Amino acid sequence: MHNHPSGDPTPSQADIQMTKAIVDIAKPLGIAVHDHIIVGKNGHTSFKGMRLI
Repeated sequence: MHNHPSGDPTPSQADIQMTKAIVDIAKPLGIAVHDHIIVGKNGHTSFKGMRLI
């Protein structure tokens, strides 16, 4: 989970790439990443909800 100081919770390409890298690294260690949430001024975005995880 993190916030975007701009207020826009839309994931950037860097957010998507970093989340994929974390998921790929964690999986062989038996660690499940359940979601990545970005908080903005007027709401939030869930990677699971967007089917990015």
